[in-house]
Amino acid sequence: MEKVAWLVLTVVTLVAAIAAQRSPRALAVGRVALAVYNVFAGALVNLIYLAAGATFATFADSAHVSFVRETWHSLVAPHQTFFIGLLIAFEATMGVLVFVGGRSAELGMVGILAMQACLLLFGWVLTVLAAVMVVAVGLLLRAQRRSDRTQQPLVPRRPRRLLPAG
Repeated sequence: MEKVAWLVLTVVTLVAAIAAQRSPRALAVGRVALAVYNVFAGALVNLIYLAAGATFATFADSAHVSFVRETWHSLVAPHQTFFIGLLIAFEATMGVLVFVGGRSAELGMVGILAMQACLLLFGWVLTVLAAVMVVAVGLLLRAQRRSDRTQQPLVPRRPRRLLPAG
């Protein structure tokens, strides 16, 4: 079931990200899809796996780089409760930041971009999914930055008074 959610949310995020280059409504849809992806299809799913006693020991078995496999097996797998707990907190936090909008959304998107960039190393299936998400989140970040730059502040700023040279 979670794989269907990942696929659907990835497609919605990508389509909305493409449309967000011209549509504020598409930016909102993309942000919500990305936030739901991270909070529910990411953090909550991993929390359920962890609580059910699932093992994450084989996650890096198909990694492209031996360093990733070896580090995963020697560091992450033996301490999966700690490291997956950190992942859950990170995914939930980034998702909430994206949902909040504005500069917070930008920060959340940068964090998600970094995570997706790391996932590029974890095997072909994740590489394809992460590559699509890197493009989608990058496009959403671009649209969000453009939106944030063009919005007027809620409280107009007073012009600064220049003091005479003295």
